Amino acid sequence: MPPLESAVAIHPEGESPLEPLPWPVDTPGGRYWAEFEDQAPVTREGQLIFFAQFLRTGGRWEQFVEKSPLAYEGNRGSKVVEVLGTAVLSILCGHWRFMANLVALVYNWWHLYARLHDGAHHREAITSRPALLGGVARLTRHGGQSTVKVSLQHENREALVQSIAQVSNTLHRFHIITERWTIDQRWTLLLTHIFRHWLGGKWLGQLPAEARPLLSG
Repeated sequence: MPPLESAVAIHPEGESPLEPLPWPVDTPGGRYWAEFEDQAPVTREGQLIFFAQFLRTGGRWEQFVEKSPLAYEGNRGSKVVEVLGTAVLSILCGHWRFMANLVALVYNWWHLYARLHDGAHHREAITSRPALLGGVARLTRHGGQSTVKVSLQHENREALVQSIAQVSNTLHRFHIITERWTIDQRWTLLLTHIFRHWLGGKWLGQLPAEARPLLSG
């Protein structure tokens, strides 16, 4: 199997890299703007924002929080969404002291996210995290706009930057068009897109007519 960074540049026709300007990234925490820069040393998992965008687009995070059995009362307790966010980040960073089904769920999400970058191969988290999660970033706020500036130190930085921008652009288009769809419809669309090379033009379920241009190519 080729290294991830040697395969990530393969995308459907019509998906072109974004301009080197900040572009919108919708996450469970709201909309941010992302851009790459050479020096941005603050957050170690600098690409986490793009994985969060994947979870938001597919409706995974809101369903995860809604179905969580956790409940807290009182003014001093952490919110459920904050506890779950901390758990997911800890798992992605390699911590395993959580319920086995929660660890499996997070890594299933990550596996599907990695397939957005390389649909032809199954990528284990331990090998794909350095390319798709590593990096440093800093958050700036100006005029009501939050911008995350990501710096990649990977030896194949250019290929990764192109792939990340393409995938993020695709997720943004999906989010804008499917915002009023049900969670199941959004997830079906995303899975159909991820496994398009194997499905041969078939869809994994019933989707609104607006899905056709998103799945063409």
